[in-house]
Amino acid sequence: MSANQARSWEQTYAPQPQQQEKQKAVKVKKQSWITKGEKVLYSLFGFCIIIASVYMVSFASSTEQLNKEVQSLENTVDHQQVINEGLTYEKAKLSEPERIIRIAHKHGLTIQASEVKQATAYNN
Repeated sequence: MSANQARSWEQTYAPQPQQQEKQKAVKVKKQSWITKGEKVLYSLFGFCIIIASVYMVSFASSTEQLNKEVQSLENTVDHQQVINEGLTYEKAKLSEPERIIRIAHKHGLTIQASEVKQATAYNN
């Protein structure tokens, strides 16, 4: 090979120093601490927790409302039982034979048989 051929080959195939100096500035992206997929999963998990919390509060509220209604009904039943016991006592007092005889004499009725028995009603 001749010297001229070597120089021409060197100029065409040899790396040129001007191109090496023109390096581009590479931007380095800072990686985030949490990936996009993890962000989506954490968001879904948080949303599910919020929904569950709202459901639990709603359920507790409805249960409390139902308990108040049950207590109100129990109070009403207790009051009605007291009234019923009073009426039962009054019924027993009004159906005494002496009272019935006294009212009969007051209205001019007389007793023909000497024995007075209390009548009972049968519910069929």
